[in-house]
Amino acid sequence: MTRPRHAVVTGTSSGIGQAIAERLLGDGWRVTGLDRAVATIDHAGFTAIAADLADTVATEALAASLPPAEAFVHAAGIMRGGAIGEVDAETAALLWRIHVAAAQAIGSALIPRMEDGGRIVLIGSRAANGAPRRADYAATKAALVGLARSWAMELLPRGITVNVIAPAATDTAMIRDPSRAGIAIRLPPGGRLIAPEEVAGLAAFLLSGDARSITGQTVTICAGASL
Repeated sequence: MTRPRHAVVTGTSSGIGQAIAERLLGDGWRVTGLDRAVATIDHAGFTAIAADLADTVATEALAASLPPAEAFVHAAGIMRGGAIGEVDAETAALLWRIHVAAAQAIGSALIPRMEDGGRIVLIGSRAANGAPRRADYAATKAALVGLARSWAMELLPRGITVNVIAPAATDTAMIRDPSRAGIAIRLPPGGRLIAPEEVAGLAAFLLSGDARSITGQTVTICAGASL
């Protein structure tokens, strides 16, 4: 019997990360979920590990202990925003540690042990193109694009693809986070927020064999917001 493929997914306690984990489990993957709040997904193929991704040293140690994986999806994220001068250095550093440093730490541990033909998906944001009152958040999501493209170039000989999914406003707990008070939610022209399950469907495709020739790309899912 063939052993199910293994994916490491961050941010699995809610929102996009949870939707991706559930989609992959439904597709027959084994999933190891990393999140500060332990996910409550009830599935025999799911393993939840408590992880504070804001602690880079601890994340590096944890990542080194993970079993090999055929895929890595970094979906963990937080929103912090404010006008120019309102976001302090610690908050900006927190955004960087969770969005970028955690991806680097986990990827650096998993990729050398990943079989050729593996898959990596980083969850970015359409805000990476620029968004008022979200400069620090946008900067970290833009950094994920540079990270993904650099990894993609380096991993081409091994057939490992690396892509970014950049959603517009998505219907998750982050949207209702009190810390984003004063940051208006702008509905896409499609008239509704993106559903996490839609992002999960795109992630599942990018992890599939059908997407083996797609690498180094940022795929926007925005219900017409980019038009």
